[in-house]
Amino acid sequence: MKYPAYSEYKDSGIEWLGVVPDQWSLKKIKYLFQIRKRISGEIGHDVLSITQQGIKIKDIESGEGQLSMDYSKYQFVEVDDFAMNHMDLLTGFVDISKFHGVTSPDYRVFSLVDNRSTPQYYLYLLQMGYWGKIFYSHGQGSSQLGRWRFPTEKFKSFAFPFPSQEEQAIIANFLDCETTKIDTLINKQQKLILLLQEKRQAVISYAVTKGINPDTKMKDSGVEWLGEVPEHWLKSRLKYVVNQIIDTEHKTVHFVDDGKYLVARTANIRNGKLITKSAKHTDSEGYRGWTKRGVPKHGDVILTREAPAGEACVVPKTPVVCLGQRTVLIKKAPKVDSKYIVYSIYAGLSQEFIEQLSQGATVVHFNMPDIGNIPLFEIPTQEQVDIIRFLDNTTNKIDNLITKANKATKLLQERRTALISAAVTGKIDVRNA
Repeated sequence: MKYPAYSEYKDSGIEWLGVVPDQWSLKKIKYLFQIRKRISGEIGHDVLSITQQGIKIKDIESGEGQLSMDYSKYQFVEVDDFAMNHMDLLTGFVDISKFHGVTSPDYRVFSLVDNRSTPQYYLYLLQMGYWGKIFYSHGQGSSQLGRWRFPTEKFKSFAFPFPSQEEQAIIANFLDCETTKIDTLINKQQKLILLLQEKRQAVISYAVTKGINPDTKMKDSGVEWLGEVPEHWLKSRLKYVVNQIIDTEHKTVHFVDDGKYLVARTANIRNGKLITKSAKHTDSEGYRGWTKRGVPKHGDVILTREAPAGEACVVPKTPVVCLGQRTVLIKKAPKVDSKYIVYSIYAGLSQEFIEQLSQGATVVHFNMPDIGNIPLFEIPTQEQVDIIRFLDNTTNKIDNLITKANKATKLLQERRTALISAAVTGKIDVRNA
């Protein structure tokens, strides 16, 4: 739906804001909010975490994430207080608290004191300051670390548009309604993506543990969750079907922006594919350092040991790659196809093996002996070819659907962002929407 503009505008004098409706004014944050700093001095209160999904109660019992040695030094957050992580203007956020609790003394807690203002309207503006990187341009810190903070005085002097209270409420109610609709559509797309990912995993698992010929004679695998497997398949281990498993771990760290050698790190290996987008590169010196223990050749397999463990892909013809930290090079043997190894790793046997190794550990990782013991089936060459052809065809179709769903999600998120920005800054008139 296309929304009308206001009849008249004026220059706000603020670069990021541009023009605003003629009847709107501007007001600095220090006249809208009051910063609160109330140290609890005691423990026993819910610890609140400021995330990009809003303010949440932190689980301090699990021991996961960053924990404080002394929560008595944390500051109070009351219901309806605003709380923001102003120490990180890239990945931080701001929200209105629904909880009474305490949060880090490094964060900024403030409350609305202007009685002509609507909290939800200013929450939309404050959140836009993060995802629009408006605050970031006013921050201080190290650009290399990307953790710019918003100094108190700059925060206080930051100006926001100030329509009438009635109009603020109309805009906030409009955005609540419209963003809820968009969020519902985004949620449906995300659920679809999860279902498609589950289907992809199920198809791979079935093909690599049951085969694709429905007339094949089956036998009991002896593994409860696995059930029956083809009678002529032999259960084996990775170390028995490949030539060599090479630990590439070393301390060389040498990236070059225009380097011609792609460094295959754990972040570049997902769902059986090498992701070249946003990959790091190195030069000839770095390549020599990263290949001292083994040169990846087309047809070899790369396996991740950690972060996460168990992702794999086939080394492509191009680009020329070397292996980064926490990866393993598997030199294939003639009797087993590289893609069959990769599909076997994703089939479920490997995942079950990983879970047994982790035994509840927060960080799951493979030791070198563990990798050699990854279970798989030795099967005839032609069956490998048939399974690979079937899975390539089927997973490509599923991957295309996942790509479309991801694009739809991105467009909806962009629509949501643009709608909020246009409404709270007066670029569109939603009073009669």
